[in-house]
Amino acid sequence: MSSPPSSPTVTGNAFRAFDPRLITREQTIEERYGIPENFLEIEVRNPQTHGFGRKMYTDYEILCRTNIPAFKLKQSSVRRRYSDFEWFRDVLERESARVNIPPLPGKVFTNRFADDVIEQRREGLERFLQIVAGHPLLQTGSKVLAAFIQDPNFSKESYNY
Repeated sequence: MSSPPSSPTVTGNAFRAFDPRLITREQTIEERYGIPENFLEIEVRNPQTHGFGRKMYTDYEILCRTNIPAFKLKQSSVRRRYSDFEWFRDVLERESARVNIPPLPGKVFTNRFADDVIEQRREGLERFLQIVAGHPLLQTGSKVLAAFIQDPNFSKESYNY
């Protein structure tokens, strides 16, 4: 008994060649190397420890480069302490009940001025700010976001929270 003639099979890949949505074209120089439509770069860097004894603290430089309209400056650099970040996070939580605000890196009670501890905190603060500043609801709804990241004269006292 002979088997019925087999019909040619078409694999999923063969159909892709006929899908007009997948036809590609070469990128132009402007598309390849031009400024992206919206970009936001936030870097927390250059930790500096100040004071003596019980009055010691470390602050961090926040460098921001963006073309997002929610931020008034295209490039800025400010310095903030960990306690400023704690206040900022609390305000964000009160301002925006619809957004889950990420945690800050934890408090450190021993060796808090050791280089590796400061570096871990710096990395955690940078991740925190990148998530928060990149959130569209916070960009448009927060009264303190842009000022905290960009205003060198920013003070907690100027906000009634």
